Amino acid sequence: MTNSNSKSKKEAKEALDRFKMEVASEIGVNLKDGYNGDLTSAEAGSVGGYMVKKMIKRQEEAMSQGK
Repeated sequence: MTNSNSKSKKEAKEALDRFKMEVASEIGVNLKDGYNGDLTSAEAGSVGGYMVKKMIKRQEEAMSQGK
């Protein structure tokens, strides 16, 4: 039987993966499921950096709306 904590972790990982794919698509990085060793360090870093930028923007918007 799977406990709720591991289910929550799986759902969080899946959401983060979807977000990563969305960001990669937005900035034109060819990210795919599985191995992405063909990406340059700059491409991989740009995905992570843009993800952080978008998360900060979303949080700032939520805070300004009192959420």
